[in-house]
Amino acid sequence: MKHEIHLYWRFTRYDISATVIPGVAFALAAWHQGQPNWAALPGLIGWGVVYFWLYSVCFCISNQLAGESEDRLNKPDRPLISGLVSRQGAMVRWIIFMALFTLVGWYLGVLEWTLLWQITLTLHNFGRFAGHYWGKNLSMVFGAIAQLAAAWQMVRPITPAAWVWLLVPSITLLSNASLQDLRDIDGDRMNGRRTMPIVFGETFTRIFVAIAFGCVALLTHFALFVPAGLNTGTLLLDGIQAGICLVIAGRVLFFRTPAADHVSYIMYTYWYSFLLAAAIVVL
Repeated sequence: MKHEIHLYWRFTRYDISATVIPGVAFALAAWHQGQPNWAALPGLIGWGVVYFWLYSVCFCISNQLAGESEDRLNKPDRPLISGLVSRQGAMVRWIIFMALFTLVGWYLGVLEWTLLWQITLTLHNFGRFAGHYWGKNLSMVFGAIAQLAAAWQMVRPITPAAWVWLLVPSITLLSNASLQDLRDIDGDRMNGRRTMPIVFGETFTRIFVAIAFGCVALLTHFALFVPAGLNTGTLLLDGIQAGICLVIAGRVLFFRTPAADHVSYIMYTYWYSFLLAAAIVVL
């Protein structure tokens, strides 16, 4: 049991801030809207953690199965490369978790969003969608929509306001997800991938991503916070999310190493989690 827990932590540890935390945060935003049912809160958190951990582990195992040769160069600490699990063992676990994910999605009433993510992650990792920046980034957009729609719908029907909050951060991935490609250029080139830094060059990509983060700060301000009314609380939350975006933009331009780009990408996942946590207050 201890080995299995350690193994799954090694599979998913860099993705928790982009999967479990924002998913549970947006489910809490749905719970908080209207009349919060305090008796239902522990169950919501528990099932939310289970669902979004399955969301994460299904992607991470398949992604690492598909990218083993790249990980030998860029991420030798991952389970397959470090020998913690065999390819066969990882595949068996992936199939089991995909089945469990389907079952939990059906039980929570979010089966359509579960299936959307399963189809998307399979095409991304095994269908070569990750081989081109458009396919990779678009997969992340659909993944975020599936994640956040499930988070809200497991609590209550999705409202028009909730659709705005789940679509705005999701569509930012169409451009901003290219940030993660800056840290993996050598491995992507070795695997023949056509990521934005490889197609357009690193300098162009850095300028593009920096501008994109500036635009995201403005988009979230006008689309999410202004409609809620700019009081002290919303102004503070708005300022923090905008500040994170601008710090990332600066880092992308001035800190140009794979290690620095990894930190910048992790900061992006923190922004994503923070924004969805802010929905608890704003919505």
